[in-house]
Formats: sequence, structure tokens, C-alpha cells
Amino acid sequence: MNGKPKRRPLLARSPSPPLPGKAAKKRVKRQICAEFSAAVKEPALKEKVAAAWASQEPLQHEAITLDPAPFPHCVIPDFIPNKDFLEELRRELLSLDFHEKCNDLYKFKQSDDLKKRGGPHVAALRKILFEEFRSWLSDVILIELDPTIDLSCAKYEYTDTLLCHDDELEGRRIAFILYLVPPWEKQDGGTLDLFCTDDHVQPLQIVKSLVPSWNSLAFFEVSPVSFHQVSEVVSKEKCRLSVSGWFHGPSVARSPCHVEPRIPRSPHVPRDHEILYDWINPVYLDMDSQAQIQEEFEDRSEMLLKDFLKRDKYQLVCKALKTEGLSCSSRGPPNKRHYEKAEEESLPAPLKECLELFRAEAFFLLLSNFTGLKLHFLAPEEEEEGGGGEASESSQGSSSQEEAGNAGCTEAPGSISEKEDNQGNVLCSHPAS
Repeated sequence: MNGKPKRRPLLARSPSPPLPGKAAKKRVKRQICAEFSAAVKEPALKEKVAAAWASQEPLQHEAITLDPAPFPHCVIPDFIPNKDFLEELRRELLSLDFHEKCNDLYKFKQSDDLKKRGGPHVAALRKILFEEFRSWLSDVILIELDPTIDLSCAKYEYTDTLLCHDDELEGRRIAFILYLVPPWEKQDGGTLDLFCTDDHVQPLQIVKSLVPSWNSLAFFEVSPVSFHQVSEVVSKEKCRLSVSGWFHGPSVARSPCHVEPRIPRSPHVPRDHEILYDWINPVYLDMDSQAQIQEEFEDRSEMLLKDFLKRDKYQLVCKALKTEGLSCSSRGPPNKRHYEKAEEESLPAPLKECLELFRAEAFFLLLSNFTGLKLHFLAPEEEEEGGGGEASESSQGSSSQEEAGNAGCTEAPGSISEKEDNQGNVLCSHPAS
């Protein structure tokens, strides 16, 4: 039979084996989806929230509460109604690397920036916050918020805290916190405390405290009056886990800062260098050590001097601080120079002697050697090595210290603050407002 031979049918190709390595991971990458509260997105409720925000009136609803005092803030109690998603989100967050943040203003642990980091549930939370919720929030507050992602995770545990501040930085318009905490009570600490302000827009006192609760989102307007703090966590068992950040938008013109009157100051006590040899570890009285400390301070703007006091003097001071009957009073506004000051008449002898050390002329000369700053009129000019320069304000006469009696803490005008921690170490740093 003539003609072309029949073509054999092609065999069906078997599926290709999974690709090894990164290609396989990309193929199985999960896309996690979640949404924020459907009740809050209801047009009628959204309109009510927008009207209350604009008129600075309170609003109470089971899905959201709004209070304009002491500054506009809202709480959404069931922000993401998906229990499994939240549990996985919490697990991902706890697996992150956390870094301890600790100075005289705060103590807690914080993750790296979550702009791109984290697992699929963290990525889904970013989408919820900075796409869907940002759009809803822009409509409510009538401000076009930009898509800048400003997000991190924080853990507050026993004794952790964040002192009073206002959150103001260029472009920040709304601050938010999503809590992922176990059952929490006010007596556990860790509350978000809100402050009222005086006529000079300085914080006065706490007027409201928000207790963290699982899956609640708190947000507030960032402004010159948005002073708040995280109170000290006093529970030894619980971890205050939260995700927080800011929504950014057009910057707002701010009024000039209030110029405060100068803090009352007193002259140094005329004591010579012998008091230093009585109290201070000889290592720190060595000129080579002082030069090394100054170099470190100039490089890092802070330093830690371990075992600063002689051991016997340190133990005497610690014992005296535990003496019953010490009378103290609060000094300074909540956001700066805030401390309890002991009445000197009630102080035991070791504390009075320690105060004398911190006020001594010789001690301020030592601080000048540590820092390179002119904290005493006999100290060299700050810019002397660089070819001169105008004399600092403190060189016009006898230097002085912050209000006499602030035991363990001395602060020169606009320069450094020094205090001892509970291990007898001296901490020096440029003060933060």
C-alpha cells in the first residue's frame, strides 16, 4: 500500500520532579490572607466615626470607641477576627530576633524593622495595616496617609517601661499599637497612659490608662499634646507583646517650643581632690584612664564606668538608701528631669557625704576630664585643641550643677547627665528631652 507511513502518537510526558533549593521554596510559598473588623468597615459606622473625629466628640460602639480627651484616640477591641491567624502571627513574632533597648527613658526588647522582614502572617498584617486599614483611616480623619511602612514588634516584661514622650517626628500623623497579650489586668502594669497638658503644651499628669487586651488595636493622633507612656510591667509571668508603628502623611506646622526658665542652681562645694581618693575607684583617677574615657565619650556620647565607687563606700550608700523614714518629693515635669528628691535633713550620714562628693569642685573637674566638656571654670576650653573658639556659657563664672540635692545625678547645662545604676556603676550620656 502506497502513501506516507502513519505517525506514531507522542507519549504523554510525565510531570517534572520538584525543583531543588530556592525554586522549590518559591513554588510552595503560601499566601496568607486576613481582614480587619467587618463591623468597623460598615459604611454607617465609618461615617459616625469620621463625624465624631471631626467634631472632637466621644463615640461608644461595641466595634470601636473614640475619645477626644486628652487627645484623639480610638480602640478597636476585635481588630482581626481570625483566631488561627492571630496565633500564627504571635508565633512568628516571638521567633524574631529581639534587641534590648535600655537607657534612662525606656527598657524593653524590640525587633528589627518589619518593613520587609517576617513570615507570611507578618506580611499579611502589613497588608492589612498599610493598605486596607490605611485607606479606611484616611477617609475617617480626612488626611491622605502615604504608604510608608513604619512597623516593629516590642516585648515588655517584668520591670520594662517607656517614659513620657509625644511621638512627634517629621511626617508622623497616627500612632498605632496592636496587642497580642495574655489576659491582662491593670495591676499587671504595662498600661498605655495618656497625659493632659498645661498652657505651655507640657505634660501635667496621667488622666487615662488603656489596659492592653488580646487583638485590640489602639491608635491616636500624633501632635504636640500627644504625651503618653507605657507604665512599668510589674507582672513577673506575663509578656506584653505588641506590634506598633506610625502612619505618615503631610507634615503639620508646629508652634514654637516653650522656653523654660533656667533651673535653680547652686555653686560647687569647695572640696579638694582628697575627697575623690576617699570615694572613687583609683582606676578612674589615673590620667591615662581619664584620657581613654574621654575618647570613648567623644566617640559614643555615652559611657559606663563600672565599680565607680570604692566597694566599702558603695555598700554604705546602699545600706543608707534602705533606711526607713527617708522623706522624698517629686520634681520635674513627667517628660524630663522627673525624679523623686530626698529631703536632705532626713538623710543618713553616708548619703550626705555622697552628696558632698557629687557637689565637690574636684568632682566636676574630674567630670571635665572624663567628657572633654567645660564643667568647671578651671577646666580647659571645649574647643581648645581645635584652635580656640568662644568660651562656653559655664566659663563665664563658677560652674554650677542642677538643683542641689539630686543625689547620684548631676547635670551640667545642656551637656551631660551622670547617675549610678543599682550595681554601683556610673552612667554618663547626653540628656534626652
